[in-house]
Amino acid sequence: MPRLGVYALIVFVLAVAAAVIAFTQGSWLGIVWVLLAGLSSNMAWYYVKRARDARRDSVPS
Repeated sequence: MPRLGVYALIVFVLAVAAAVIAFTQGSWLGIVWVLLAGLSSNMAWYYVKRARDARRDSVPS
């Protein structure tokens, strides 16, 4: 897994944890954390897919 994909995955996990904590405390700030979690999740999938496609294209057939 590429380094940026790992970083995005870590941000995703932390954002989900922050959203859960914010919502359990009754704060509407959790919505921002949910949006950040969605963004970082998409970034992680993008970097994983990009690395997988690069590996597939580099293998000669």
